[in-house]
Amino acid sequence: MKNALRAHVLMSKSKGTLAMKLRLLLAGLAAGLMITAARADTPPSHIRGTIDSVSAQTLVVATREGPKVSIALPEKFGLASLKKIEIADIKPGSFIGTAAKPNDDGTLEALEVLVFPEAGRGTGEGHYDWDLAPGTSMTNANVDAAVQSNSGRELTLSYKGGSVKVTVPPGTPVVTPAPAERADLKPGVPVFVVALHNDDGSLKAAFVAVGKDGVAPPM
Repeated sequence: MKNALRAHVLMSKSKGTLAMKLRLLLAGLAAGLMITAARADTPPSHIRGTIDSVSAQTLVVATREGPKVSIALPEKFGLASLKKIEIADIKPGSFIGTAAKPNDDGTLEALEVLVFPEAGRGTGEGHYDWDLAPGTSMTNANVDAAVQSNSGRELTLSYKGGSVKVTVPPGTPVVTPAPAERADLKPGVPVFVVALHNDDGSLKAAFVAVGKDGVAPPM
């Protein structure tokens, strides 16, 4: 009886720890996306690349454009990894974020899709410009319909104030948030950083998505 009680207590603590990690993860992700979506005089920078070096207070990223960028790591900032899921997991009722490029006919083609856990519904909701590639947009919205076509999975998305249709071609990265720790920030690991600008022009991390288990941040 004592062993069973002890096991129940440990399991309850484990579930509580996982729930707390999920809440912190979603809070960090929400903060990063809301800061990104905000219309500010000095919008945050999106930094994509691999970690060149890292210390307790500084992250140096070798950017995809070439130069290295030094980013201060505050005591608290949003941090998450991502795990792959199947495109079939995108269903009506899902809340997703997708970066997309415009086709010549004006339709949108997804470059990546992030499927939020239910607790993250509403995160960064809207349709706005994005900088994954020239001319790209980001849409965080509810999936009203998802149908298969010859060109991929066609999604009808609705958000406050509008709706769009996006096609997700086969092979498009589809991911969902997963917990991460500061120890996951290691040289050579891919990252996506939302960084704020200090008054002196230096950068401070607000949110970091870190590559883990072979999954690189696709946004």
